[in-house]
Amino acid sequence: MEHGGAPISPSARMRARQQRLDSLKKNRPPFPWFGLDIGGTLVKLVYFEPKDITAEEEQEEVENLKSIRKYLTSNVAYGSTGIRDVHHELKDLTLCGRKGNLHFIRFPTYDMPTFLLMARDKHFSSLHTSLCATGGGAYKFEEDFLTVSDLQLHKLDELDCLIKGVLYIDSVGFNGQPQCYYLENPRDPVMSQKIAYNLENPYPLLLVNIGSGVSILAVYSKDNYKRVTGTSLGGGTFFGLCCLLTGCSTFEEALEMASNGDSTKVDKLVRDIYGGDYERFGLPGYAVASSFGNMMSKEKRDAVNKEDLARATLITITNNIGSIARMCALNENINRVVFVGNFLRINTISMKLLAYALDYWSNGQLKALFLEHEGYFGAVGALLELLNT
Repeated sequence: MEHGGAPISPSARMRARQQRLDSLKKNRPPFPWFGLDIGGTLVKLVYFEPKDITAEEEQEEVENLKSIRKYLTSNVAYGSTGIRDVHHELKDLTLCGRKGNLHFIRFPTYDMPTFLLMARDKHFSSLHTSLCATGGGAYKFEEDFLTVSDLQLHKLDELDCLIKGVLYIDSVGFNGQPQCYYLENPRDPVMSQKIAYNLENPYPLLLVNIGSGVSILAVYSKDNYKRVTGTSLGGGTFFGLCCLLTGCSTFEEALEMASNGDSTKVDKLVRDIYGGDYERFGLPGYAVASSFGNMMSKEKRDAVNKEDLARATLITITNNIGSIARMCALNENINRVVFVGNFLRINTISMKLLAYALDYWSNGQLKALFLEHEGYFGAVGALLELLNT
Protein backbone atom coordinates (compact mmCIF):
# COMPACT_ATOMS: atom_id res chain seq x y z
CA MET A 1 0.00 0.00 0.00
CA GLU A 2 1.21 3.55 -0.63
CA HIS A 3 0.20 6.82 0.96
CA GLY A 4 0.34 10.59 0.58
CA GLY A 5 -2.02 13.59 0.77
CA ALA A 6 -2.50 17.29 1.41
CA PRO A 7 -3.79 19.12 4.53
CA ILE A 8 -7.57 19.48 4.73
CA SER A 9 -9.18 22.93 5.05
CA PRO A 10 -11.78 23.91 7.71
CA SER A 11 -14.41 24.58 5.00
CA ALA A 12 -13.86 21.08 3.54
CA ARG A 13 -14.29 19.61 7.02
CA MET A 14 -17.59 21.48 7.36
CA ARG A 15 -18.82 20.19 4.00
CA ALA A 16 -17.85 16.63 4.95
CA ARG A 17 -19.73 16.98 8.25
CA GLN A 18 -22.83 18.30 6.40
CA GLN A 19 -22.68 15.36 3.96
CA ARG A 20 -22.53 12.94 6.89
CA LEU A 21 -25.61 14.52 8.45
CA ASP A 22 -27.51 14.47 5.12
CA SER A 23 -26.72 10.76 4.65
CA LEU A 24 -27.84 9.88 8.16
CA LYS A 25 -31.16 11.68 7.56
CA LYS A 26 -31.71 9.32 4.62
CA ASN A 27 -31.10 6.32 6.88
CA ARG A 28 -27.79 5.42 5.34
CA PRO A 29 -24.20 5.93 6.38
CA PRO A 30 -22.07 8.60 4.68
CA PHE A 31 -19.66 7.55 1.94
CA PRO A 32 -17.16 5.92 1.64
CA TRP A 33 -18.63 2.48 2.39
CA PHE A 34 -16.07 -0.11 3.48
CA GLY A 35 -16.09 -3.53 5.11
CA LEU A 36 -12.85 -4.84 6.62
CA ASP A 37 -11.84 -8.37 7.62
CA ILE A 38 -8.43 -8.45 9.31
CA GLY A 39 -7.26 -12.06 9.35
CA GLY A 40 -4.10 -13.72 10.62
CA THR A 41 -2.49 -13.77 7.16
CA LEU A 42 -4.52 -11.45 4.91
CA VAL A 43 -6.57 -8.28 5.28
CA LYS A 44 -9.64 -8.30 3.05
CA LEU A 45 -11.36 -5.02 2.22
CA VAL A 46 -14.55 -4.45 0.21
CA TYR A 47 -15.39 -1.01 -1.13
CA PHE A 48 -18.72 0.11 -2.61
CA GLU A 49 -18.19 2.60 -5.45
CA PRO A 50 -21.39 4.61 -6.07
CA LYS A 51 -22.15 4.98 -9.80
CA ASP A 52 -25.35 7.03 -9.44
CA ILE A 53 -23.78 10.25 -8.11
CA THR A 54 -25.89 13.26 -9.17
CA ALA A 55 -24.38 16.46 -10.56
CA GLU A 56 -25.31 18.17 -7.30
CA GLU A 57 -23.60 15.47 -5.23
CA GLU A 58 -20.56 15.65 -7.49
CA GLN A 59 -20.33 19.38 -6.88
CA GLU A 60 -20.70 19.05 -3.12
CA GLU A 61 -18.42 16.03 -2.78
CA VAL A 62 -15.34 16.92 -0.76
CA GLU A 63 -11.95 16.51 -2.43
CA ASN A 64 -10.60 13.76 -0.20
CA LEU A 65 -13.70 11.60 -0.79
CA LYS A 66 -13.11 11.99 -4.54
CA SER A 67 -9.43 11.17 -4.13
CA ILE A 68 -10.17 8.00 -2.11
CA ARG A 69 -12.67 6.84 -4.74
CA LYS A 70 -10.25 7.57 -7.58
CA TYR A 71 -7.32 5.94 -5.75
CA LEU A 72 -9.19 2.71 -5.02
CA THR A 73 -10.94 2.31 -8.38
CA SER A 74 -8.25 3.44 -10.82
CA ASN A 75 -5.52 1.18 -9.39
CA VAL A 76 -5.27 -2.61 -9.40
CA ALA A 77 -2.19 -2.60 -7.16
CA TYR A 78 -1.46 -0.44 -4.12
CA GLY A 79 2.21 -0.12 -3.28
CA SER A 80 4.09 -3.41 -3.34
CA THR A 81 1.55 -5.65 -1.57
CA GLY A 82 -2.04 -4.44 -2.07
CA ILE A 83 -4.08 -6.12 -4.83
CA ARG A 84 -7.54 -5.37 -6.19
CA ASP A 85 -9.07 -8.61 -7.44
CA VAL A 86 -10.60 -7.09 -10.57
CA HIS A 87 -12.10 -10.42 -11.68
CA HIS A 88 -14.20 -10.46 -8.47
CA GLU A 89 -15.82 -7.04 -9.01
CA LEU A 90 -19.62 -7.08 -8.68
CA LYS A 91 -21.28 -4.61 -11.02
CA ASP A 92 -24.59 -2.74 -10.75
CA LEU A 93 -25.43 -3.68 -7.18
CA THR A 94 -28.10 -1.75 -5.31
CA LEU A 95 -27.21 -1.22 -1.66
CA CYS A 96 -29.21 1.05 0.65
CA GLY A 97 -30.95 2.58 -2.37
CA ARG A 98 -27.65 3.42 -4.10
CA LYS A 99 -26.40 1.78 -7.29
CA GLY A 100 -22.74 0.99 -7.76
CA ASN A 101 -19.92 -1.55 -8.02
CA LEU A 102 -18.39 -3.61 -5.25
CA HIS A 103 -14.58 -3.87 -5.26
CA PHE A 104 -12.48 -6.54 -3.54
CA ILE A 105 -9.02 -5.65 -2.22
CA ARG A 106 -6.48 -7.66 -0.19
CA PHE A 107 -3.05 -7.16 1.32
CA PRO A 108 -0.91 -9.08 3.83
CA THR A 109 -1.68 -8.43 7.49
CA TYR A 110 2.00 -7.67 8.15
CA ASP A 111 1.55 -4.55 5.98
CA MET A 112 -1.14 -3.06 8.24
CA PRO A 113 1.15 -0.16 9.37
CA THR A 114 1.37 1.06 5.74
CA PHE A 115 -2.42 0.88 5.36
CA LEU A 116 -2.88 2.93 8.55
CA LEU A 117 -0.50 5.62 7.29
CA MET A 118 -2.36 5.73 3.97
CA ALA A 119 -5.68 6.11 5.84
CA ARG A 120 -4.17 8.95 7.86
CA ASP A 121 -2.65 10.74 4.88
CA LYS A 122 -5.83 10.47 2.81
CA HIS A 123 -7.83 11.87 5.77
CA PHE A 124 -10.24 8.92 6.17
CA SER A 125 -11.14 10.24 9.61
CA SER A 126 -12.66 13.43 8.16
CA LEU A 127 -15.19 11.22 6.35
CA HIS A 128 -15.64 8.38 8.83
CA THR A 129 -15.66 8.33 12.58
CA SER A 130 -15.73 4.53 12.64
CA LEU A 131 -15.04 1.57 10.36
CA CYS A 132 -16.88 -1.76 10.53
CA ALA A 133 -14.24 -4.46 10.95
CA THR A 134 -14.16 -8.15 11.74
CA GLY A 135 -11.50 -10.83 12.23
CA GLY A 136 -8.96 -11.13 15.04
CA GLY A 137 -7.11 -8.07 13.78
CA ALA A 138 -10.11 -5.87 14.60
CA TYR A 139 -9.11 -6.42 18.24
CA LYS A 140 -5.35 -6.62 17.72
CA PHE A 141 -5.07 -3.36 15.74
CA GLU A 142 -7.88 -1.40 17.40
CA GLU A 143 -5.53 0.95 19.25
CA ASP A 144 -3.32 1.47 16.16
CA PHE A 145 -6.34 2.58 14.11
CA LEU A 146 -7.17 5.15 16.77
CA THR A 147 -3.66 6.50 17.40
CA VAL A 148 -2.31 6.44 13.82
CA SER A 149 -5.41 7.13 11.70
CA ASP A 150 -7.85 8.68 14.21
CA LEU A 151 -10.35 5.96 13.28
CA GLN A 152 -12.56 4.00 15.62
CA LEU A 153 -13.20 0.35 14.79
CA HIS A 154 -16.71 -0.99 15.18
CA LYS A 155 -15.75 -4.60 15.98
CA LEU A 156 -17.96 -7.40 14.70
CA ASP A 157 -18.00 -11.15 15.28
CA GLU A 158 -16.20 -12.86 12.41
CA LEU A 159 -18.49 -15.89 12.17
CA ASP A 160 -21.65 -13.71 12.11
CA CYS A 161 -20.06 -11.63 9.33
CA LEU A 162 -18.96 -14.74 7.43
CA ILE A 163 -22.48 -16.19 7.30
CA LYS A 164 -24.12 -12.84 6.45
CA GLY A 165 -21.57 -12.32 3.67
CA VAL A 166 -22.01 -15.83 2.21
CA LEU A 167 -25.81 -15.61 2.14
CA TYR A 168 -25.83 -12.10 0.66
CA ILE A 169 -23.23 -12.69 -2.06
CA ASP A 170 -24.89 -15.97 -3.04
CA SER A 171 -28.26 -14.16 -3.30
CA VAL A 172 -26.92 -11.49 -5.70
CA GLY A 173 -24.93 -13.97 -7.81
CA PHE A 174 -21.84 -13.08 -9.80
CA ASN A 175 -22.71 -10.54 -12.52
CA GLY A 176 -25.48 -12.71 -13.94
CA GLN A 177 -23.72 -16.01 -13.21
CA PRO A 178 -24.28 -18.25 -10.15
CA GLN A 179 -21.94 -17.78 -7.18
CA CYS A 180 -21.98 -21.42 -6.05
CA TYR A 181 -20.60 -24.40 -7.98
CA TYR A 182 -19.29 -27.95 -7.63
CA LEU A 183 -16.68 -29.90 -9.55
CA GLU A 184 -17.77 -32.80 -11.71
CA ASN A 185 -15.22 -35.60 -12.37
CA PRO A 186 -12.62 -33.86 -10.16
CA ARG A 187 -9.94 -36.54 -10.67
CA ASP A 188 -10.18 -36.49 -14.46
CA PRO A 189 -7.91 -33.77 -15.96
CA VAL A 190 -9.90 -33.81 -19.23
CA MET A 191 -13.50 -34.27 -18.03
CA SER A 192 -13.31 -32.21 -14.81
CA GLN A 193 -15.51 -29.12 -14.97
CA LYS A 194 -17.32 -26.51 -12.87
CA ILE A 195 -21.08 -26.98 -12.63
CA ALA A 196 -23.35 -24.22 -11.27
CA TYR A 197 -25.25 -25.13 -8.10
CA ASN A 198 -28.38 -23.41 -6.81
CA LEU A 199 -28.09 -22.58 -3.09
CA GLU A 200 -31.55 -20.97 -3.09
CA ASN A 201 -32.70 -23.00 -0.09
CA PRO A 202 -29.34 -23.51 1.62
CA TYR A 203 -30.25 -24.92 5.03
CA PRO A 204 -28.86 -26.88 6.65
CA LEU A 205 -25.32 -26.51 5.37
CA LEU A 206 -21.86 -27.13 6.74
CA LEU A 207 -19.63 -24.10 6.18
CA VAL A 208 -15.90 -24.83 6.21
CA ASN A 209 -13.88 -21.60 6.40
CA ILE A 210 -10.22 -22.23 5.51
CA GLY A 211 -8.02 -19.29 6.38
CA SER A 212 -4.82 -19.39 8.45
CA GLY A 213 -6.67 -22.03 10.50
CA VAL A 214 -10.04 -23.69 9.91
CA SER A 215 -13.49 -23.15 11.46
CA ILE A 216 -16.42 -25.46 10.70
CA LEU A 217 -19.97 -24.18 11.20
CA ALA A 218 -23.31 -25.95 11.02
CA VAL A 219 -25.80 -23.40 9.67
CA TYR A 220 -29.51 -24.09 10.19
CA SER A 221 -30.85 -20.62 9.31
CA LYS A 222 -29.41 -17.12 8.89
CA ASP A 223 -29.66 -16.57 12.65
CA ASN A 224 -29.16 -20.13 13.89
CA TYR A 225 -25.70 -21.62 13.60
CA LYS A 226 -23.02 -23.20 15.77
CA ARG A 227 -19.29 -23.66 15.46
CA VAL A 228 -18.96 -27.44 15.40
CA THR A 229 -15.17 -27.61 15.56
CA GLY A 230 -12.03 -26.43 13.80
CA THR A 231 -8.39 -27.30 13.26
CA SER A 232 -5.18 -25.32 13.58
CA LEU A 233 -3.91 -27.03 10.41
CA GLY A 234 -5.04 -24.63 7.69
CA GLY A 235 -3.74 -22.35 4.97
CA GLY A 236 -1.21 -20.76 7.32
CA THR A 237 0.18 -24.23 8.09
CA PHE A 238 0.55 -25.07 4.40
CA PHE A 239 2.31 -21.80 3.62
CA GLY A 240 4.47 -21.87 6.76
CA LEU A 241 5.65 -25.43 6.17
CA CYS A 242 6.33 -24.69 2.50
CA CYS A 243 8.49 -21.72 3.50
CA LEU A 244 10.48 -24.04 5.79
CA LEU A 245 10.73 -26.97 3.39
CA THR A 246 11.21 -25.20 0.06
CA GLY A 247 12.42 -21.67 0.81
CA CYS A 248 9.48 -20.14 -1.09
CA SER A 249 8.36 -16.65 -0.08
CA THR A 250 4.77 -16.27 -1.37
CA PHE A 251 1.57 -18.33 -1.30
CA GLU A 252 1.47 -18.19 -5.10
CA GLU A 253 5.00 -19.58 -5.32
CA ALA A 254 4.13 -22.40 -2.91
CA LEU A 255 1.11 -23.38 -5.02
CA GLU A 256 3.15 -23.17 -8.23
CA MET A 257 5.70 -25.58 -6.75
CA ALA A 258 2.93 -27.92 -5.55
CA SER A 259 1.39 -28.01 -9.03
CA ASN A 260 4.68 -29.36 -10.43
CA GLY A 261 5.38 -31.91 -7.68
CA ASP A 262 4.69 -35.60 -7.08
CA SER A 263 3.47 -36.25 -3.54
CA THR A 264 3.62 -40.05 -3.92
CA LYS A 265 7.41 -39.84 -3.59
CA VAL A 266 6.95 -38.24 -0.14
CA ASP A 267 3.83 -39.99 1.21
CA LYS A 268 3.50 -43.68 2.04
CA LEU A 269 0.48 -45.04 0.17
CA VAL A 270 -1.74 -48.03 0.94
CA ARG A 271 -0.10 -49.90 -1.97
CA ASP A 272 3.34 -49.30 -0.44
CA ILE A 273 2.18 -51.31 2.57
CA TYR A 274 -0.25 -53.84 1.02
CA GLY A 275 1.19 -54.10 -2.48
CA GLY A 276 -2.24 -53.00 -3.80
CA ASP A 277 -5.72 -52.18 -2.45
CA TYR A 278 -6.83 -53.00 1.09
CA GLU A 279 -10.04 -54.48 -0.27
CA ARG A 280 -11.73 -55.55 2.95
CA PHE A 281 -12.15 -51.92 4.08
CA GLY A 282 -12.44 -50.37 0.62
CA LEU A 283 -9.08 -48.56 0.75
CA PRO A 284 -7.65 -48.08 -2.77
CA GLY A 285 -3.93 -48.57 -3.26
CA TYR A 286 -3.42 -44.89 -4.20
CA ALA A 287 -4.89 -43.62 -0.88
CA VAL A 288 -2.38 -41.99 1.48
CA ALA A 289 -1.65 -44.30 4.43
CA SER A 290 0.97 -42.02 6.04
CA SER A 291 1.60 -38.42 5.02
CA PHE A 292 5.39 -37.88 4.63
CA GLY A 293 5.80 -41.55 5.58
CA ASN A 294 8.49 -42.17 2.93
CA MET A 295 10.70 -39.49 4.44
CA MET A 296 11.89 -41.95 7.12
CA SER A 297 14.18 -43.41 4.44
CA LYS A 298 17.36 -41.46 3.59
CA GLU A 299 17.33 -42.95 0.11
CA LYS A 300 13.80 -41.62 -0.52
CA ARG A 301 14.61 -38.27 1.06
CA ASP A 302 17.48 -37.89 -1.39
CA ALA A 303 15.14 -38.66 -4.31
CA VAL A 304 12.57 -35.88 -3.66
CA ASN A 305 12.70 -32.26 -4.75
CA LYS A 306 11.12 -29.07 -3.37
CA GLU A 307 8.13 -29.38 -5.68
CA ASP A 308 7.38 -32.88 -4.32
CA LEU A 309 7.57 -31.56 -0.75
CA ALA A 310 5.23 -28.64 -1.56
CA ARG A 311 2.73 -31.00 -3.19
CA ALA A 312 2.83 -33.42 -0.23
CA THR A 313 2.32 -30.53 2.21
CA LEU A 314 -0.73 -29.33 0.26
CA ILE A 315 -2.18 -32.86 0.07
CA THR A 316 -1.59 -33.43 3.80
CA ILE A 317 -3.36 -30.24 4.89
CA THR A 318 -6.22 -30.68 2.39
CA ASN A 319 -6.82 -34.35 3.28
CA ASN A 320 -6.98 -33.45 6.97
CA ILE A 321 -9.55 -30.68 6.34
CA GLY A 322 -11.62 -32.96 4.11
CA SER A 323 -11.58 -35.76 6.68
CA ILE A 324 -12.72 -33.49 9.53
CA ALA A 325 -15.40 -31.88 7.33
CA ARG A 326 -16.75 -35.29 6.36
CA MET A 327 -16.99 -36.46 9.98
CA CYS A 328 -18.74 -33.21 10.98
CA ALA A 329 -21.23 -33.58 8.12
CA LEU A 330 -22.04 -37.13 9.23
CA ASN A 331 -22.40 -36.13 12.88
CA GLU A 332 -24.65 -33.17 12.04
CA ASN A 333 -26.57 -35.13 9.36
CA ILE A 334 -25.84 -32.46 6.72
CA ASN A 335 -25.13 -33.43 3.11
CA ARG A 336 -24.05 -30.07 1.65
CA VAL A 337 -20.59 -28.84 2.57
CA VAL A 338 -19.55 -25.36 1.43
CA PHE A 339 -15.81 -24.61 1.42
CA VAL A 340 -14.72 -20.96 1.58
CA GLY A 341 -11.58 -19.02 2.54
CA ASN A 342 -8.46 -17.63 0.92
CA PHE A 343 -6.69 -21.01 1.09
CA LEU A 344 -8.80 -21.90 -1.96
CA ARG A 345 -7.70 -18.85 -4.00
CA ILE A 346 -6.02 -20.11 -7.22
CA ASN A 347 -5.87 -23.52 -5.51
CA THR A 348 -7.58 -25.96 -7.89
CA ILE A 349 -5.52 -28.89 -6.53
CA SER A 350 -7.18 -28.65 -3.10
CA MET A 351 -10.65 -28.01 -4.52
CA LYS A 352 -10.45 -31.11 -6.73
CA LEU A 353 -9.11 -33.17 -3.85
CA LEU A 354 -11.89 -32.03 -1.48
CA ALA A 355 -14.55 -32.66 -4.14
CA TYR A 356 -13.27 -36.14 -4.88
CA ALA A 357 -12.67 -37.15 -1.26
CA LEU A 358 -16.13 -36.12 -0.04
CA ASP A 359 -17.84 -37.84 -2.94
CA TYR A 360 -15.73 -41.05 -2.72
CA TRP A 361 -15.79 -41.61 1.05
CA SER A 362 -19.52 -40.85 1.33
CA ASN A 363 -20.50 -42.99 -1.68
CA GLY A 364 -21.92 -39.91 -3.40
CA GLN A 365 -23.96 -38.76 -0.39
CA LEU A 366 -21.87 -35.63 0.31
CA LYS A 367 -21.33 -32.79 -2.12
CA ALA A 368 -18.43 -30.33 -1.83
CA LEU A 369 -19.57 -26.86 -2.90
CA PHE A 370 -17.43 -23.79 -3.57
CA LEU A 371 -18.10 -20.06 -3.94
CA GLU A 372 -16.47 -17.72 -6.47
CA HIS A 373 -15.56 -15.04 -3.91
CA GLU A 374 -13.56 -17.49 -1.69
CA GLY A 375 -12.23 -15.43 1.23
CA TYR A 376 -14.11 -12.11 1.05
CA PHE A 377 -17.32 -13.03 2.85
CA GLY A 378 -16.30 -11.71 6.29
CA ALA A 379 -15.51 -8.30 4.78
CA VAL A 380 -18.86 -8.29 2.94
CA GLY A 381 -20.63 -9.12 6.22
CA ALA A 382 -18.87 -6.15 7.87
CA LEU A 383 -20.03 -3.86 5.04
CA LEU A 384 -23.63 -5.09 5.44
CA GLU A 385 -23.42 -4.36 9.17
CA LEU A 386 -22.28 -0.79 8.38
CA LEU A 387 -25.38 -0.35 6.19
CA ASN A 388 -27.63 -1.77 8.94
CA THR A 389 -26.41 0.58 11.65
